[in-house]
This record gives sequence, C-alpha cells and structure tokens, in this order.
Amino acid sequence: MTRRVFAPLVLGAVSALALAGCAGGAPTAGNATESAADTVSVVASTNVYGSIAEEIGGDFVEVTSIITSTSQDPHSYEASAQDQLTLKDAQLVIENGGGYDSFMESLVEASGSTAEVLTAVEYNHDYPGAESHEEAHADEASASAAPSESADDHAHDHAEGETHAEGDGHDHAEGDGHNHIEGFNEHVWYDPHTVEHLAEAIAEHLGELAPDHAADFTANAEAFVEQIAGLEDALGQIEAKDAGAKVFVTEPVPVYLVEAAGLTNATPSAFSEAVEEGQDVPPATLLESLQLIDSGEIAVMIVNPQTGGAETTQVMDEAKAKSIPVLEFTETLPEGETYVSWMQSNITALSDALAA
Repeated sequence: MTRRVFAPLVLGAVSALALAGCAGGAPTAGNATESAADTVSVVASTNVYGSIAEEIGGDFVEVTSIITSTSQDPHSYEASAQDQLTLKDAQLVIENGGGYDSFMESLVEASGSTAEVLTAVEYNHDYPGAESHEEAHADEASASAAPSESADDHAHDHAEGETHAEGDGHDHAEGDGHNHIEGFNEHVWYDPHTVEHLAEAIAEHLGELAPDHAADFTANAEAFVEQIAGLEDALGQIEAKDAGAKVFVTEPVPVYLVEAAGLTNATPSAFSEAVEEGQDVPPATLLESLQLIDSGEIAVMIVNPQTGGAETTQVMDEAKAKSIPVLEFTETLPEGETYVSWMQSNITALSDALAA
C-alpha cells in the first residue's frame, strides 16, 4: 500500500513548466523501461540509507540518494524539481522519518510516486507505535509459510503495518520544517538494532519487486546483519571497559551509539535540543554545561560538525582546555565510506578517546 501525504505549498509551487524544462535530461520512456527491467530503482533521502540499500541490492538495484554531502543539512534541505523527477520513477523509497527528512514526504506526494515507502524510525523500538509494527511483522513472518498467501497479499499487509498514512496519530505532514516527535530521538541510523531490522525490510521489499533475485537480497541482508553484529561486539567491548562513562553530545545525533556502548549521555537536554533546532542555548543551560565540563566528569565530547553555533564552539573550547577528547560524528556518510566502515570508524574513535 502506498503511503499518501500532503505536500507543503512550497513544493506545490514547482510549476509544470519547471518540470518540463528538467525533463529534457531524463531517460526516454523506452530506456527507462529497459533500465527498470534490469534493476530496481531505489531512492533514499540520504546516502546513509542509500549505502545500506546498495549493500543489500548489489548489482540488482540502482540507488539514488538525495543528500550526499556532509555540507547538506537534511533538516533544512529544500527539494528541487530534479529531485521530484527522481522520485517519480522510483520503485522503492527509503526515508528516515520522525520529522528528520520531511522533504521526502513532500516529494513523494508532489511526484505522484506509487513506490513503497520504508520509514526507518518505524523499526526503532522507542518510536510511537513500534510495538504494534513489530507484532504485525511477526504475524507476517509466521504466516509466510502458508502456501495460500500471495506475494501481493503479503506486500499489502506489510505496508499496512509500517506506514503512517492517515488516522494513526502521526501525521508527518502536519507542520513544516524539523517536525520532532516530543521525547523521541529520530537519528535512528546510529542504532544498530534499528538498522538490522531496516535491512531485513529492504531485502523483503526488493524481493517482492524483483522475485528472481529475492535469494540474493536475503543473502546480502544476512551478510550485512552479520557485519552489524560485529559493530555490536565492538560496542560491547567499550561497555566492558568503560560502562557508565559520561559523554557530552552537542546534538542528539550519536546518542543511540553512545547508549549502545553502555555510556551515559550527561548533556543537559536543553543544550542539545537548542542546537538541534538551530536556537540559542539558554544562558543558564550554557552555564550548567560549562560547569559540567569543568567538573572533570565528562570523558568524551561528541560534536556534529553539520550543526552548531557560538555555544557549541564555547563548550568545545572548554573541553579542549580540559584535555577532554572531542570527536566529530556526522549525519551523512563521508565520501568513500560504507555504512559499516563509517560506523566502525566512529566506534574505534570513541574507544580510542576513552582509552586516552
């Protein structure tokens, strides 16, 4: 079942003339058909999810990521007419959700795409409604052995269990900009468990779109999940040595990874929330943060180089003055990295910093 959302007016303003002007560079209908016969067209909001799709799809997918640079901020990204054309012919769309990449929902609606949409936050156990989602998935898994179930029925049921269309209490289109769900950290690609479940879902949906290669997708997903298990082992090693060590994060991006390593996020919530929202940190909160850093309780500071301001610079300078290691964890995949190699680099940097 394809999710339908309401596009903001800004995308509605993309004129037919603008689309026609961009259409000149698009493949002809015949070429598009030939390409679709060879590969499954996947569009991801960021290269993080694009990398995961490539790992699972291998040679049988053609992946396009909308955001590919660490200089681009998904929170404030403004979609283009070319992005809309890219979505139009997609067979599978992968987004983060939770208010993080709202432009994707607008693009899906504006492009008229009929693609299945996988939303990563829905595979996170903390996400509102995640329990019912997992129950639906479990029911499908047990029912998959029944010979009477068709692939179409299975796809329909699975989509109903995992998409937020209307009437579910989580209208992603409501509001605009960085529309958070209160109390929920949407940066779920830093959570190994979420990525495991998402990888399995990607393999399942690719298998429905290209049944001849379903076994390949499943095998690739299993190999990918094994690599994620390796990341979890590395996080377990950190926990064994440094459980409870306090970490200061200038923005919530790496919190899932910090917690998976058994570490404690000691950051005043008002500080990281203000930075994430692009707002000034309240003076009292800034003072509290500086006092915390001066106390000697913080073992490591992690910053997001894609966001920040004067207050972020101030706490970084204070950490360096106290010889506290300062690490940079980005929101998007650095050039030349795969998802697993990137996460392993982050974990290694964290381990080394704690050992310093």
